[in-house]
Amino acid sequence: MQFENHKEEVPFAHYVQRFRELEPAEAAVRAGEKWDGKEFYVNLLGREFAISHPDYAIRALDGGALPPLPTQTFLLRWLLEARVTQWLGQWKTFREMPWGEMYNTPYTGRVLKRAAFTFGTRLDAFRAACEKLGGTPVSPGDAGYEFTLMGNYKMRILVWEGDDEFPPNAQILYSDNFAASFTAEDRVVAADILIGTIKANM
Repeated sequence: MQFENHKEEVPFAHYVQRFRELEPAEAAVRAGEKWDGKEFYVNLLGREFAISHPDYAIRALDGGALPPLPTQTFLLRWLLEARVTQWLGQWKTFREMPWGEMYNTPYTGRVLKRAAFTFGTRLDAFRAACEKLGGTPVSPGDAGYEFTLMGNYKMRILVWEGDDEFPPNAQILYSDNFAASFTAEDRVVAADILIGTIKANM
């Protein structure tokens, strides 16, 4: 099989193959997800998806569009590797979690600057989109919202509006259990998913 988009399709195909070999009952207990003997039911940012096993297929239970391949790969990795981990009530930046210091510079460019310049000049639209998605307002920041990514894993996105002296700024915080359950790359993808979902609703 030939892939045109190696960056997205090759990893996706790899995890689809691994998914076929998954023991679904074990995965359901480990990840805390519902399994009915044919499909897993996974909630991502308030949208529920059914994922069939062993032959992978995904459907959105709200009848909406299917997520892009990077998000589907993220969901596959979740079912393959996730485990229920208690949240201790603390919030961490990407930099404060394992491997965060090493990858903080690319993370800042790929995630934080993207969030800042996408939302920091359109705060009203940002607030409206976050509220439409069921986000809970939080502070600090000129605008900030808390979301449940999936399970008991939570994220906060904080945005500061730019002015004549300073450019817009943003920060993303993760519930502390991310450190034990998500790799650094998965934490980046989680932030991408959050930013992309908010942007799509603006």
